[in-house]
Amino acid sequence: MTTKPTFSLAFAPNPRSRPIMDGTIKPEGIELIPTASGPAETFHRQLTHQEFDVSEMSLSSLAIITAQGNRDWVTLPICTTRTFFGTGALVRTDAGIESPADLKGKRVGVNEYQQTAALWARGFFQHEYGVAPSDVEWWMERTQELSHGGATGFEPPPGVTLHYMDPAKDQNLGGMMANGELDAIYVYFYGGGGINRSTLDLRAHEKVRTLFPDPLAESARYYAKTGIYPINHVVIMRRSLYEQHPWAARNLYDAFVKAKELWVSRTLEQAQPFVDAGLLPSNSRAALTTDLFPYGVAGIRHTLETALAYSTEQGLTPRVVSIEELMAPTLLDT
Repeated sequence: MTTKPTFSLAFAPNPRSRPIMDGTIKPEGIELIPTASGPAETFHRQLTHQEFDVSEMSLSSLAIITAQGNRDWVTLPICTTRTFFGTGALVRTDAGIESPADLKGKRVGVNEYQQTAALWARGFFQHEYGVAPSDVEWWMERTQELSHGGATGFEPPPGVTLHYMDPAKDQNLGGMMANGELDAIYVYFYGGGGINRSTLDLRAHEKVRTLFPDPLAESARYYAKTGIYPINHVVIMRRSLYEQHPWAARNLYDAFVKAKELWVSRTLEQAQPFVDAGLLPSNSRAALTTDLFPYGVAGIRHTLETALAYSTEQGLTPRVVSIEELMAPTLLDT
């Protein structure tokens, strides 16, 4: 009898990955040992210690280590998280920011400069509104020890002014925004736990509002114009295991596709936010036949190539990494 290979798996459970994590859907011929782990923690553990065989991974950090010559991973074209980064930007009501152009010269907070969310938000403001990364003053929350950049050797790109918040002074994104030490935050992750130190829900703060009066409408405008629904995380597999079991990449991919299809089939509710934003037609049947979360290289190529181009444009990678460099060769036809 042939013994199934056993892979360790780290993922943050969400509606599209939960059937994999809880064993409802099993990849054929593979035993998985799942660990529920928040994305920032997973990325840090993978970039520093390579603890898991399969995991989600920051697209930005993956591009950086690939450009550096790291060949430890192959990518599976599975993107379980997508967000319109930048359209929900927060600003101080007393900072004089009435339009995106007013961000120039302002103090902008970021959890981590190299994270994918920040990459997309900077690209959004530069290409949609002419606000380049060098036009603002950056303040970063994560420490070098806990950041992705600490594992990849990140240095601020030329022309970028970047300060590091001091945890000894209890500095964090939410607190600095609340007390007026920051003027804006492009993307705000909070909840504590060490890697993201902020715990304050700024949505209820009297001195903070969204830059765009209707973030969903701005997301719909951007999507209609570009066809891009930004990808945040992809899935990686240890290359040594891929070379030993090349068939396993396809079986994992097929399992994630089934998990997503199960999520779609269970309820209409997941489509409603996108209908409200104008991203999907109001007819519920039409909404369900519009796949806003495509997997496979063909479905994500344009979005991936845009992010990889932004990485080089913003000085995070010295060259544009190609999709062919990232992907498991057996999945390039998906």
